[in-house]
Amino acid sequence: MCDHAPVTDFDADVVVVGGGPAGSSAATMLARKGWRVRLYDRDRFPREHVGESLLPASIPVLAEIGALPAVEAAGFLPKYGATMVWGRDPDPWSWSFRESSPQYPHAFQVVRAQFDEILLRNAAAHGVDVREGRRVLAADAGSSGATLRVEGGEGREHTARARFVVDASGQAGLIGRARGLREPDPFFRNLAVYGYYAGGSRLPAPDANNILIESTEDGWLWAIPLHTGLVSTGVVVDSAVGRERIGEDGAEAFFRKRVASGPQTAALLDGATLVREPTVVRDWSYSSRELAGDGFVLAGDAACFVDPLFSSGVHLALSSGVLAAAYVTSALKDPELGRAAAAAYSEHYRQQYEHFRELARLFYASNRTVDSYFWEARRITGADESTPARLAFVRAVAGQPPAGYERAVLAHGETPRTFAEAVNAIEGQRAERAAAFDERFGEAFPRLRSAVPVLTPDAQLQRKPIVGEGEFVWGQVISTPARAEGAPVSDLVALLISRIDGSRTVGDLFDQLGERIPAETFERLRPTLAQALRLLHVEGVIERFDEVGSP
Repeated sequence: MCDHAPVTDFDADVVVVGGGPAGSSAATMLARKGWRVRLYDRDRFPREHVGESLLPASIPVLAEIGALPAVEAAGFLPKYGATMVWGRDPDPWSWSFRESSPQYPHAFQVVRAQFDEILLRNAAAHGVDVREGRRVLAADAGSSGATLRVEGGEGREHTARARFVVDASGQAGLIGRARGLREPDPFFRNLAVYGYYAGGSRLPAPDANNILIESTEDGWLWAIPLHTGLVSTGVVVDSAVGRERIGEDGAEAFFRKRVASGPQTAALLDGATLVREPTVVRDWSYSSRELAGDGFVLAGDAACFVDPLFSSGVHLALSSGVLAAAYVTSALKDPELGRAAAAAYSEHYRQQYEHFRELARLFYASNRTVDSYFWEARRITGADESTPARLAFVRAVAGQPPAGYERAVLAHGETPRTFAEAVNAIEGQRAERAAAFDERFGEAFPRLRSAVPVLTPDAQLQRKPIVGEGEFVWGQVISTPARAEGAPVSDLVALLISRIDGSRTVGDLFDQLGERIPAETFERLRPTLAQALRLLHVEGVIERFDEVGSP
């Protein structure tokens, strides 16, 4: 099955530490590429875990790793959106995924013990050597490979060697903590206490399967219905305040008191029974200074953890697992590409992380109806709105397919005025450029043929690693000052862009391309290239189209 030359010095090509969504997805994708993969997890599955509410953006990732049929057959409740008590309106309001994501109109409310086991068994079915009940005590990685110290049964230890290690050890952060890479997020100074109730009631139809998120004076609550009849319930409060009050009252009394402070949540749980001792989660939002390097990559919560307000944890774990596998494959096959792919992996993951981080920051800031220490300390000042992360989020939200609750953030709550104005401005500019292009050129190619495209100043075409079929490959990326991260373009479109010099007409450019491509093939591609020019103009890569002879 493996098409890579065996290396006898190593127990495996890749060792994955952790069998959660990040580790299982990474291991599956690596095994598909023919690598010898061993996965260690300290627990035996099924094992409990919090974080039951998924996002529609995870559905195609589950399909990619081959786990979606089993997830769909597991009996989990379909999640069609969210119901919130937040912002200007004191009454609950609901938002549906279908409103902005018709391709994936629902996600699932999963029991993580069952869901995570599905993903782990899926990895094993793809050839991963899964070893449960094995705790990795330490991992040292470098250009010559990785050495791991593993605790086995009865306290025995052994050493495992691999060419690469994927750290998906969750908040334990095996490599990140050992190397001092972890940096706490100063904005989300929170802690959570969660438990499970049996009984109670559900939201009225059609929102019965929704997650309920309710803001209170001291923080916010979640309530997630599960197909087992339990309700995952959590309270989020300021970390310092929470520690003090838990120390005074104990975790259970504190938890019950906070749940009772939310009228909507308390009503749903009226008559329900708390079935187990609540759990306190103190290690909150953080990121890592370095996500990938010689012989290692961090994925999922081992790399970053963002406030769970928008149920992004599992999605970030799944997507980072797939990306981490792509990076490892690239690094093992081509060290030069691997060095560039390390930066590309970090850039991709940080973009996703920052997107959800800024979404949560914005939504915290929008809850203006509550006047308390918790909310005042988490409001965004005007100075924050021009940061690179904020600008990147504005661009991502404006006119792009949502990953979760982005459009609901804009519709409810008192969002910072300049933020809403920035989103509207970007969407307005795109719409104006599209309308102007269509009015001027329509579908008549002869009119476009005589126009002279002019690139936006400082637009750059760069050779960078892009995500291919389970690995990074060299590709072309076009970037502008407004979109520094760039967007991948095909080789043909890159060739077209490289010849735009402010003097050649579209006809000249197409004639030059036609000399390199068989005539019949080029005639089929001509409409696609015309649409590419339109899109490049709408996205601001092409600043304008001049008339022949204009300055």
